[in-house]
Amino acid sequence: MAMDMAAFGRFARTFQAGEMIFSEFEPGDTFYLIQSGRVELVKIIGDIEKTLDILQPSEMFGEMAILENSPRSATAIALDTVKVLEFNRQNFEILMLGNPQIALKLLKMFTKRIYDSKRRFMILTLDDDQAKIADVFLMLDEYQTNIDKTTERREFKTTVDDIAHWAGMSVNQARDIISHFVTQRRMEVFSDKIAVKNINDFSRFVASKRKKI
Repeated sequence: MAMDMAAFGRFARTFQAGEMIFSEFEPGDTFYLIQSGRVELVKIIGDIEKTLDILQPSEMFGEMAILENSPRSATAIALDTVKVLEFNRQNFEILMLGNPQIALKLLKMFTKRIYDSKRRFMILTLDDDQAKIADVFLMLDEYQTNIDKTTERREFKTTVDDIAHWAGMSVNQARDIISHFVTQRRMEVFSDKIAVKNINDFSRFVASKRKKI
């Protein structure tokens, strides 16, 4: 998202690689817009620490503290030297009132970030590892808007490393599961893409594995 944030230099903060920006469950009244560096979001699920996302410059995090006045839902850790703009409720309201164009862009970003976070959390709550991989492809398909969806075949410009990251598992685990799907003739792996032969088959499979609440 391209925004001129030069006027907000007084809100700048820097975190060193490995530094914890905030911790899961602690109260929070600030959110962050990344200017440079990468931030990892991790969450304890059961007894295992899972990576939820690795955020890049121009992305934001911690926004639920502003929107819902809720404790932190994950831990944020600087992977590199990270420069951010830090906003609390007070200066966020000033930003919203004084800069309507930036406010609109931030609201759109909030909406997308909330959806993305909840969608990725849905993947991690699955108990079946094969279903996690299948659900990653369902998520990626939801993001594809300018393709022909009248057929059941889908192609994704992605890598096994990316799939493993979104599924919260090791690359070797993801590779083994994808190989299993290939053996079942449900997927094809190429040098530059991965194809799912029947996306509706994956949808039915994931639905059968998702716990009913």
